[in-house]
Amino acid sequence: MSNLIIEVADIERDFSVISAIRKTVFQQEQQVEPELDFDGKDEICLQLVAYLDGEAIGTTRVRYLGRKTAKIERLAVLPNARGQGIAKKLMTKALEVTAEQNINAVIIHAQEYIKSLYEQLGFEQDGEVFLEAGIHHVKMRKSLV
Repeated sequence: MSNLIIEVADIERDFSVISAIRKTVFQQEQQVEPELDFDGKDEICLQLVAYLDGEAIGTTRVRYLGRKTAKIERLAVLPNARGQGIAKKLMTKALEVTAEQNINAVIIHAQEYIKSLYEQLGFEQDGEVFLEAGIHHVKMRKSLV
Protein backbone atom coordinates (compact mmCIF):
# COMPACT_ATOMS: atom_id res chain seq x y z
CA MET A 1 0.00 0.00 0.00
CA SER A 2 1.22 3.45 -0.79
CA ASN A 3 1.20 6.22 1.78
CA LEU A 4 -1.76 5.61 4.15
CA ILE A 5 -2.29 8.04 7.02
CA ILE A 6 -5.18 7.81 9.49
CA GLU A 7 -5.70 10.78 11.73
CA VAL A 8 -8.19 12.21 14.17
CA ALA A 9 -10.19 14.78 12.26
CA ASP A 10 -10.75 18.40 13.09
CA ILE A 11 -14.52 18.47 12.59
CA GLU A 12 -14.62 22.07 11.32
CA ARG A 13 -11.74 21.59 8.89
CA ASP A 14 -12.46 18.02 7.78
CA PHE A 15 -16.24 17.61 7.83
CA SER A 16 -16.57 18.37 4.13
CA VAL A 17 -14.36 15.39 3.20
CA ILE A 18 -16.03 13.16 5.81
CA SER A 19 -19.40 14.17 4.41
CA ALA A 20 -18.36 13.51 0.81
CA ILE A 21 -17.11 10.00 1.64
CA ARG A 22 -20.26 9.11 3.57
CA LYS A 23 -22.53 10.52 0.86
CA THR A 24 -20.77 8.39 -1.75
CA VAL A 25 -20.85 5.18 0.29
CA PHE A 26 -24.08 5.40 2.24
CA GLN A 27 -26.42 7.59 0.20
CA GLN A 28 -25.35 6.92 -3.39
CA GLU A 29 -24.11 3.34 -3.14
CA GLN A 30 -26.34 1.92 -0.38
CA GLN A 31 -29.37 4.21 -0.81
CA VAL A 32 -29.44 5.30 2.85
CA GLU A 33 -31.57 8.38 3.49
CA PRO A 34 -29.41 11.45 4.29
CA GLU A 35 -31.19 12.12 7.60
CA LEU A 36 -30.35 8.60 8.81
CA ASP A 37 -26.66 9.04 8.04
CA PHE A 38 -26.36 12.65 9.16
CA ASP A 39 -28.18 12.27 12.47
CA GLY A 40 -26.98 15.47 14.17
CA LYS A 41 -24.43 13.62 16.32
CA ASP A 42 -21.29 14.23 14.26
CA GLU A 43 -20.26 17.24 16.32
CA ILE A 44 -20.17 15.20 19.55
CA CYS A 45 -18.21 12.32 18.01
CA LEU A 46 -14.54 11.77 17.48
CA GLN A 47 -14.00 11.40 13.73
CA LEU A 48 -11.18 9.65 11.90
CA VAL A 49 -10.14 10.17 8.28
CA ALA A 50 -7.94 7.89 6.19
CA TYR A 51 -5.77 9.51 3.52
CA LEU A 52 -4.13 7.48 0.77
CA ASP A 53 -1.43 9.42 -1.07
CA GLY A 54 -2.98 12.63 0.28
CA GLU A 55 -6.54 11.83 -0.86
CA ALA A 56 -9.31 11.31 1.73
CA ILE A 57 -10.65 7.81 1.05
CA GLY A 58 -12.16 6.56 4.31
CA THR A 59 -13.73 7.60 7.58
CA THR A 60 -15.36 6.40 10.77
CA ARG A 61 -16.59 7.98 13.97
CA VAL A 62 -16.53 7.11 17.66
CA ARG A 63 -19.51 8.07 19.77
CA TYR A 64 -19.12 7.80 23.53
CA LEU A 65 -22.26 6.31 25.07
CA GLY A 66 -21.12 6.73 28.64
CA ARG A 67 -17.96 6.80 30.68
CA LYS A 68 -17.04 3.20 29.84
CA THR A 69 -18.76 2.38 26.52
CA ALA A 70 -18.26 3.65 22.98
CA LYS A 71 -19.90 2.90 19.66
CA ILE A 72 -17.87 2.92 16.47
CA GLU A 73 -20.06 3.78 13.52
CA ARG A 74 -20.21 5.21 10.00
CA LEU A 75 -17.24 3.19 8.75
CA ALA A 76 -16.91 4.02 5.06
CA VAL A 77 -14.20 3.49 2.45
CA LEU A 78 -14.57 4.79 -1.10
CA PRO A 79 -15.06 2.05 -3.72
CA ASN A 80 -11.79 2.78 -5.54
CA ALA A 81 -9.81 2.23 -2.30
CA ARG A 82 -11.40 -1.03 -1.13
CA GLY A 83 -9.60 -4.34 -0.89
CA GLN A 84 -6.47 -2.83 0.65
CA GLY A 85 -7.28 -3.34 4.34
CA ILE A 86 -8.17 0.30 4.93
CA ALA A 87 -11.42 -0.44 6.77
CA LYS A 88 -9.53 -2.76 9.13
CA LYS A 89 -6.87 -0.11 9.72
CA LEU A 90 -9.54 2.53 10.41
CA MET A 91 -11.19 0.21 12.94
CA THR A 92 -7.84 -0.59 14.56
CA LYS A 93 -7.12 3.12 14.97
CA ALA A 94 -10.63 3.72 16.36
CA LEU A 95 -10.10 0.94 18.91
CA GLU A 96 -6.73 2.44 19.92
CA VAL A 97 -8.34 5.85 20.43
CA THR A 98 -11.16 4.41 22.55
CA ALA A 99 -8.71 2.39 24.67
CA GLU A 100 -6.78 5.60 25.39
CA GLN A 101 -10.02 7.03 26.84
CA ASN A 102 -10.32 4.14 29.35
CA ILE A 103 -13.33 2.69 27.56
CA ASN A 104 -14.19 -0.86 28.69
CA ALA A 105 -16.44 -1.96 25.83
CA VAL A 106 -17.08 -1.03 22.22
CA ILE A 107 -20.23 -1.85 20.33
CA ILE A 108 -20.98 -1.66 16.63
CA HIS A 109 -23.92 -2.29 14.36
CA ALA A 110 -22.11 -4.17 11.60
CA GLN A 111 -23.55 -4.59 8.17
CA GLU A 112 -24.00 -8.35 7.98
CA TYR A 113 -21.91 -8.83 4.84
CA ILE A 114 -18.79 -7.41 6.56
CA LYS A 115 -19.25 -9.14 9.92
CA SER A 116 -16.09 -11.22 9.40
CA LEU A 117 -13.93 -8.05 9.38
CA TYR A 118 -15.11 -7.24 12.88
CA GLU A 119 -14.66 -10.82 14.06
CA GLN A 120 -11.01 -10.58 12.96
CA LEU A 121 -10.72 -7.61 15.31
CA GLY A 122 -12.15 -9.53 18.27
CA PHE A 123 -15.80 -8.46 18.10
CA GLU A 124 -18.48 -11.00 18.97
CA GLN A 125 -22.07 -11.07 17.80
CA ASP A 126 -24.50 -9.84 20.45
CA GLY A 127 -28.01 -10.60 19.22
CA GLU A 128 -29.90 -11.42 16.07
CA VAL A 129 -29.72 -9.84 12.62
CA PHE A 130 -31.89 -6.73 12.28
CA LEU A 131 -32.71 -4.12 9.66
CA GLU A 132 -31.25 -0.65 10.01
CA ALA A 133 -31.68 1.83 7.16
CA GLY A 134 -33.01 -1.07 5.09
CA ILE A 135 -29.72 -3.01 5.44
CA HIS A 136 -29.15 -6.21 7.42
CA HIS A 137 -27.02 -5.50 10.49
CA VAL A 138 -25.86 -7.36 13.55
CA LYS A 139 -24.93 -5.88 16.91
CA MET A 140 -21.39 -6.79 17.94
CA ARG A 141 -19.38 -6.12 21.08
CA LYS A 142 -15.72 -6.11 22.07
CA SER A 143 -14.36 -5.89 25.58
CA LEU A 144 -11.23 -3.76 25.98
CA VAL A 145 -10.41 -4.95 29.51
